[in-house]
Amino acid sequence: MTVVSTKPDRENLQLTVVAEFPAPIDKVWQVWEDPRKLEKWWGPPTWPATFPEFDFTEGGEAKYFMTGPEGDRAHGYWRFRTIERHRRIRLLDGFADEDGNPNEEMPNMVMTVTLEEEGGRTTMTTVTKFDSLQDLEQLLEMGMEEGIREAAGQIDALL
Repeated sequence: MTVVSTKPDRENLQLTVVAEFPAPIDKVWQVWEDPRKLEKWWGPPTWPATFPEFDFTEGGEAKYFMTGPEGDRAHGYWRFRTIERHRRIRLLDGFADEDGNPNEEMPNMVMTVTLEEEGGRTTMTTVTKFDSLQDLEQLLEMGMEEGIREAAGQIDALL
C-alpha cells in the first residue's frame, strides 16, 4: 500500500500522513500540479473530486467539490501560500459553499506537502495543522484520516 503511516498528534494539533511511491519526484509532483490528475485521486474513491478552478501559483486559489455516491457535493478551496517546485507545497485548506466561498462555520487548516526522492522512490509527507484540538477532533470524526489514506492510495495508478 502507498500510505506508510497516518498519525494524529493532538498535542501539536496536526495530522501527519506519509506515503511512498515507486516513482521519481517529478512524477509525484505532477499529481499536485495537474488538476486533471488531482481529480483522479483527491478524495476517497466513492467521493471523486472536480476542480473547476485551479491557479497553481503562490497566492493562487483552487476551488473543488467532491461528489458522493448519492450525488451530494462537498465543496472546498485551497489558497496556495508556498510552492517550491518538486519539493514543497503549503496551502490553506478549507470547506466552502456551493459558490466556492469559505464556509466560516467549518474549520480550515494549513496543509504542507513535502516530497523527497531517494533511489528513484519518492516519499510524500503531508502535515495538516489545525487551529484547535476541537477542529482536529471534528475532522477526525468526519473521517479525514481514513479519507486521506484512501485518496493517497489512488496515486500509484497515476504514476
